[in-house]
Amino acid sequence: QLQLVESGGGLVQPGGSLRLFCEASGFSLNNYAIGWFRQVPGKEREGLTCISEYDGVPIYGDEVGKFILHRDAAKGTVFMEMNSLSPEDTAVYYCAASRDFCSAYVHGYQSWGPGTQVTVAS
Repeated sequence: QLQLVESGGGLVQPGGSLRLFCEASGFSLNNYAIGWFRQVPGKEREGLTCISEYDGVPIYGDEVGKFILHRDAAKGTVFMEMNSLSPEDTAVYYCAASRDFCSAYVHGYQSWGPGTQVTVAS
């Protein structure tokens, strides 16, 4: 089973941008569907977007253009650009891997990272 790790979280000012990375030590993610989720205390984990060979890059919810996924095929990693961030985007962000297809739901993925905290504040 993949051991995913997210990185790139931190503190960013409102209106700013951030890039989050997802990788698996010793493994390439090129053949997996990689989804990104976020969670705030007391709420369910929310699907944001995903990238896969079969599904393209679906967007879940209304955040079109805010969360943009890229594959770095040479490194076998995935990164997500986050734009126009607001305090409401403060959450723990997770990447997840599926051997099958993209899904907006937690149960669609077999492997998860521990998450990285993103805090949007001035």
